[in-house]
Amino acid sequence: MLPTVLIVPGLRDHAPAHWQTLLAAQLPRVRCVPPMGRTGDGLDRAARVAAIEREAQAVVGPLVVVAHSAGCAMVAHWAQHTRRAVQGALLVTPPELDRPMPAGYPSLQALGDGGWLPVPMAPLPFPSIVGASRNDPLARFDQVGRMARAWGSRLADLGEVGHLNPASGHGEWPAAHAFITELSA
Repeated sequence: MLPTVLIVPGLRDHAPAHWQTLLAAQLPRVRCVPPMGRTGDGLDRAARVAAIEREAQAVVGPLVVVAHSAGCAMVAHWAQHTRRAVQGALLVTPPELDRPMPAGYPSLQALGDGGWLPVPMAPLPFPSIVGASRNDPLARFDQVGRMARAWGSRLADLGEVGHLNPASGHGEWPAAHAFITELSA
């Protein structure tokens, strides 16, 4: 049985030209964590983790999680509490949430108040691949490598892809299919 892919977006939620949104339209079995926003209640870690849990529990059969950016941090938080079996997780361009981010993103204070910090650095209870960019404005490659090691993930060097989002010139990302296939095996 093909796994269902659970899309966990980052702080910008589901953008029309984003690779996750495009991927969701291409997959035969997919669920998406609903948009939550990046201010006020949208920064409530418990609410985000609960949303991931609701969607994951609604899936019958094998599950592969595909998270982007801050969604990777939420998966790390969720993984500490869920009992849902997960075949694997693709965690793409996780940001360094413990250092100030560019304008338009939540402050360290807002992330702390919302329960995002610290990001768990314990091994994930399922196989995972962390995709890291060499020129991500939200995370240094070596720091993403440390996250991958802490989570027990395989590190995939994606090259210079920025934050792998429309702002860095990326829309469709065909490599996601290969990573999902690997995690589904």
